[in-house]
Amino acid sequence: MSAKTYRTVPVRDLSSDELLELSKQQKLSLSREDMEVVQQIFREVDRDPTDVELEVIAQTWSEHCKHRIFSASISHSVNGGAPETVNSLFKTYIKKPSEKIMERKPGFVLSAFDDNAGFIALDDKLAVCLKAETHNHPSAIEPYAGANTGLGGVIRDILGAGKGAKPIASLDVFCFGAPDTDPASITAPDVIHPLGIMRGVVRGVRDYGNRMGIPTVNGAIQFDPTYIYNPLVFCGTAGVIPRGDILKEMRPGLKVIVIGGRTGRDGLKGATFSSAALDEASHEEDFTAVQIGNPIEEKKTLDFILEARERGLIVFITDCGAGGFSSAAGEMLSVTGGEIFLDNAPLKEPGLISWEIFLSESQERMVMAVEEKDLPELQKLADTFQTELTVLGHSDNTGILKVWHKGELVCCLDNSKLHEAPVKKLSSVFTSGQGLTGQPMPDKDLGKSLETVMSDFAIVSREPIIREYDHEVQGNTILKPLAGATADAPQDGSVVDIDGSDKCMAMACAILPEWGKTDPYAMGTGTVDECVRQLILV
Repeated sequence: MSAKTYRTVPVRDLSSDELLELSKQQKLSLSREDMEVVQQIFREVDRDPTDVELEVIAQTWSEHCKHRIFSASISHSVNGGAPETVNSLFKTYIKKPSEKIMERKPGFVLSAFDDNAGFIALDDKLAVCLKAETHNHPSAIEPYAGANTGLGGVIRDILGAGKGAKPIASLDVFCFGAPDTDPASITAPDVIHPLGIMRGVVRGVRDYGNRMGIPTVNGAIQFDPTYIYNPLVFCGTAGVIPRGDILKEMRPGLKVIVIGGRTGRDGLKGATFSSAALDEASHEEDFTAVQIGNPIEEKKTLDFILEARERGLIVFITDCGAGGFSSAAGEMLSVTGGEIFLDNAPLKEPGLISWEIFLSESQERMVMAVEEKDLPELQKLADTFQTELTVLGHSDNTGILKVWHKGELVCCLDNSKLHEAPVKKLSSVFTSGQGLTGQPMPDKDLGKSLETVMSDFAIVSREPIIREYDHEVQGNTILKPLAGATADAPQDGSVVDIDGSDKCMAMACAILPEWGKTDPYAMGTGTVDECVRQLILV
């Protein structure tokens, strides 16, 4: 008889302190209050959870996946005044204003807030979408792989938007410590020098985008000592899709398949790792949370998906990102319920236990729901594009997520409980600062001052980095990142032609973190203003 690949974790009789300690030991990144809710869930069903179930709940409720801080109830006061309660920053200050703008311009935004990306109308036949996200913690620990898979992840978000959008252009925004930072000034152990971070991140994004044949056409780089210990790495990709392929809906009776790369031990606990603060132990203890990228495998997966979509073979699709199968299959089956069989998952190596297979964030995998009758044609497509297709399970109408491994039920969770994360209770105080003020000009030696300013990393030319990216591939970049008579003048944005349409798409970005040190509101409005002006100029 084979050894069990899962274990039961006693939680029903633990004290509050013991629950919190369990979360810390297992790196679940769940608070005391979260663990008490978990305990109550399993007291109600009169059993203890498996380690698979605990990991699934931690992933689903992670800050990375559920944006718990953005959704929190916040008691907020300004300059010592009476506090006000903000129920969800996201709903109050992002979703609600966006919906008001959408009402003023009906027919422009075709879908928002309910897919891997939002869609806006390009013309009568096509829509475009853009997705951007961060890969900060992984890039701090392993710059090349962290940034590599950061771009790979947003490309898969575009592939998983609607029934599959075609990625046509990428952008990136990086925030580093200065490359000439004195190593002696870095006091924490195992922190990679900013120059090493910068080189690894740039090469990681460069290699993934260039090898997939997606042009990188826009971006920005910011330097500040505050980013020495926690660099910021934003990656974004734009896509185009027929308007008729935007809407998708899960239903019972579909086969759940995975296409692309195999499952391994890379990227374990990536969602919960990204939701926790970096500390001195992170570089050694959390290294397995960083995924290993393979852009050639993702290019084959991309070609498969676009062809399958053209043939009408995709009912539902999502990317296999943070949380792996747990996130992708879990969200896909969140309305219907269904069963997943981990024995079917192709593995990079033998010996993975249940939670490792279900939670692994190995890259280049997409999860789809398809009709059973279409499996033979899909298999032929997979053979044509030399990528692997496997049936993982199916959807049903139970509302329950069931995961099987080695003939045993290792996870059985009610979706109504799994996808309703507890609301955080937070408080905040804002005190007005000095604000943005001008600096007096020195009355002498302006030449030396000009030389100092021009040599500062805040404004020196980014051309050496821009040149590493292919901004010509696909042949549709009309306005390049560098232009002018000698093609070395940085542009405010880029313009990309779109096949099948007589319209083009402009891309620009803005970032003003220096403003945020004294006036966060000015920073927010200033970045929007600058980005819009750049789009108008191009």
